[in-house]
Amino acid sequence: MTERPPLPPFTRETAAQKVQAAEDAWNTRDPHRVALAYTEDSVWRNRDRFVTGRAGIVAFLTEKWAREEEYALRKDLWAFDGNRIAVRFQYESRDADGQWWRSYGNELWEFDAHGLMARREASINDVRIEEEDRRIRGPRPEGERGRTFPLR
Repeated sequence: MTERPPLPPFTRETAAQKVQAAEDAWNTRDPHRVALAYTEDSVWRNRDRFVTGRAGIVAFLTEKWAREEEYALRKDLWAFDGNRIAVRFQYESRDADGQWWRSYGNELWEFDAHGLMARREASINDVRIEEEDRRIRGPRPEGERGRTFPLR
């Protein structure tokens, strides 16, 4: 079995490492790379969609990132306990018509003993923004790691 450190049970430090690793992976917009952090039979709820397994994750993310152009994400550790982590996040993207969006969300994660995510539940809301209101441009710079982002 492949291990994906850090492993549960999480400390504040290892939970924060797990969150930053997820942010970094998602910002690659590489569905195959991202899917490797999940169990073979991982189950997701993402908004109103239900996804099962790595192949389903790859298909979902491929479709997502084809639709959400210039996607850039920030995740923030909210809480942790044992093998579970709660995350809040924001991302920005542009649709095919050129409209910019900021998406706000919360995720609940559950990991197996090998550090692979077995369950992910995401609730997300989208807000129209103007291009000049953007604040998330590409992966997080090293100097911003560990910083909480503003709500508005």
